[in-house]
Amino acid sequence: SDRSHVAKTCLTGLTSLFVGKTSFGMSIFNLSNAILGSGILGLAYAMANTGIILFVLLLTSMAILSAYSIHLLLKSAGVVGIRAYEQLGNRAFGRPGKILAACIITLNNIGAMSSYLFIVKIELPHIIQGLLPDNSDYWFVDGRYLIIIISVLVILPLALMKRLGYLGYTSGFSLSCMVFFLISVIYKKFVTECPGEHSYNKTVPTESIYNSTDGMCEAKLITINPQTAFTIPIIAFAFVCHPEVLPIYTELKNPSKKRMQKVANISILTMFVMYLVTAIFGYLTFYGNVKSELLEMYSKKDTLMLCVRLAVLIAVTLTVPVVLFPIRRAVLQLLFPDKPFHWVRHISIAVCLLFLVNLLVIFVPNIRDIFGFIGATSAPSLIFILPGIFYICIVPEEQEPLKSRPKIQAIAFVTLGFIFMIMSITFIIIEWVTGKKTSGGH
Repeated sequence: SDRSHVAKTCLTGLTSLFVGKTSFGMSIFNLSNAILGSGILGLAYAMANTGIILFVLLLTSMAILSAYSIHLLLKSAGVVGIRAYEQLGNRAFGRPGKILAACIITLNNIGAMSSYLFIVKIELPHIIQGLLPDNSDYWFVDGRYLIIIISVLVILPLALMKRLGYLGYTSGFSLSCMVFFLISVIYKKFVTECPGEHSYNKTVPTESIYNSTDGMCEAKLITINPQTAFTIPIIAFAFVCHPEVLPIYTELKNPSKKRMQKVANISILTMFVMYLVTAIFGYLTFYGNVKSELLEMYSKKDTLMLCVRLAVLIAVTLTVPVVLFPIRRAVLQLLFPDKPFHWVRHISIAVCLLFLVNLLVIFVPNIRDIFGFIGATSAPSLIFILPGIFYICIVPEEQEPLKSRPKIQAIAFVTLGFIFMIMSITFIIIEWVTGKKTSGGH
């Protein structure tokens, strides 16, 4: 009966989906777009607080760990023939596992959607003011109205697509916008003199720690300061794409574990290069002065940077629908596990989610603090803890006993995840208690 139960879950798992139709290249675009978050704007700041060598080491190890984590996920999914994160939770721990996985994905991705819309709320008014200088008191320079308009006109139609695969084109466009951002950051390095010489509007008291004149404009190879600890989570979360891996795997043409791992490896490698180049050139432009959001460092009146802000904004907006898919899937898995696809459910869940996220972004002023905390718990769970635990529980003992090397590696991986989580939460609590002196530009 157990075997027939497994067969049944596999069947419902796969029939509720569809035959994969998304090409290899489009899948890479979609996964890269899922990885590439607003985190890229904070990496130069991370480098300023770790130094070049330490940063490269951290970024490299995170990229490798993420690829390993995806390997664990795909291996677990392969053993049971299930391609939904929540169903893996179900296989490992029954219903509580399913609910846990669905909740963590929902929290993590609502956090991501909010941070993207938050960027729109802050940056879009600047762009409009840059394009039409004399309109400071009109309603359309109010970020709150703007995110509602963007949500209804751009994000919602894309979120209503039946399949993630269709978003491959918008993902490709979104990535090309980020490549433009990258090229501009490189170009600006060669035309901007060291900020020590033109410190206009930078009389911020919290930056006096750095502003010792000696060595202001030289790159540091290794830096340890109170902020260093905070940058580790920034780098750790730069590669979170795990909720999207299984939906993308499901839609991949001729899917196999090896082929999907290749998609993941190429996506992670591409993002690794983009992250590294952005961080190095952003850091070498502003050195120790760099703020935690790189775009804030460039002049608001600079035409090139105006275009760059617009490109980043487009990229961020087009990522929201990709991030919404796993949440909708989690909700469907929890509330309507055995129901076939239905447009009414599909649409209403998307509308409700967008409505909720808009409310959060409009009415919660310190939303970043809240999602910093959620990020500190959900990201380590998605990258380290759940893939490792699923692997340990799902891959049968006779195939790999607990004392075998792969299982021991997975156990070490989960432990690392818990250490990360405790570390991140501790830092956030310290930051709250000591009164926000620690982070730069939030």
